[in-house]
Amino acid sequence: MFRGIRAYLDNIRAKDPAARHALEIILLYPSVWATVSHRIAHALYGLRLLFLARLISQLTRFLTGIEIHPGATIGKNFFIDHGMGVVIGETTIIGDNVTLYQGVTLGGTGKAKTARHPILEDNVVVGAGAKVLGNIRIASGSKIGAGAIVVKDTTENSTSVGHPARMIERRPASIVQVDGQQGIRSIYNDMVI
Repeated sequence: MFRGIRAYLDNIRAKDPAARHALEIILLYPSVWATVSHRIAHALYGLRLLFLARLISQLTRFLTGIEIHPGATIGKNFFIDHGMGVVIGETTIIGDNVTLYQGVTLGGTGKAKTARHPILEDNVVVGAGAKVLGNIRIASGSKIGAGAIVVKDTTENSTSVGHPARMIERRPASIVQVDGQQGIRSIYNDMVI
């Protein structure tokens, strides 16, 4: 258990350069509070104690600004950076090592009782304000740009941007010479950094 907690805190420290030490993360990060409460609410939801599970979920929303339905399934090392305004729907499935930024919605489309929310596979990053809607799959290693609206499946290690989101090809960065200086050619606009 302690190794799992240590790995969780190390994961947050690796993803957030502002995280200084474990006590700060445990006491002051809304992501930690929301994730721990969700684990409790999800266990109660599994025991069919639906009212109590939802009560914990709503109290956590009031305290953190993060709303996670108790029915959502969340993997290891889940991190919400900043967190305010994040909404995660009932049938959402989130893999391991997923990072969400503030204002992200993992929402449903329609009123079906079956799976109606997205599946985020391992190592996915969803940018601030992005909306991932419907019963779609965000493939492992995918990145969703800030403000994107995603309504279709993605492929592994892709980046999706825009309204509605479109996948852009990932190309490895290349080293170039500019005025005698080495630089890295950007994978998006052929800008030299």
